[in-house]
Amino acid sequence: MSLTIAIESPRQEGVIRLLDMSSAYAESLYPAESNHMLDLSSLEKAEVTFWVARVEEMIVGCCALVEAGDGTAEIKRMFVDPAARGRSVARSLMETLEAAALEKDLSAVRLETGIYQPEAIGLYRKFGYLEIPPFGSYQPDPLSLFMEKRLKQTS
Repeated sequence: MSLTIAIESPRQEGVIRLLDMSSAYAESLYPAESNHMLDLSSLEKAEVTFWVARVEEMIVGCCALVEAGDGTAEIKRMFVDPAARGRSVARSLMETLEAAALEKDLSAVRLETGIYQPEAIGLYRKFGYLEIPPFGSYQPDPLSLFMEKRLKQTS
């Protein structure tokens, strides 16, 4: 398996397919008011870095790092095609995203995920993310889990 991860536009057929799958999955688990996903045009903004994971040429995963403007950023739209799971795609996306966050000299990376997604929660915990109160514009939600990883600065 040849896995590659690169910064690419989210506006391409294979990514849109993944985003649609991600949205459908979230909608099957949570009511609309508990879904906080960015749409395609939001993923194209200047403060967003968007990665695409491919096996050979097939798009199998994606994620975005959205800079908040205060030295922190948020992980959005982390998703791996169910057919490609178990191949360390999500782990590779996280490693790429965190390396970029360190390069950007960010102090912390945050995220919001749902309580009914144990695989996602497990991945984030394995990477050292800890639970925090709601951040940014998020309101408390019993179906949401907010997490953060403080990044160690080497300077």
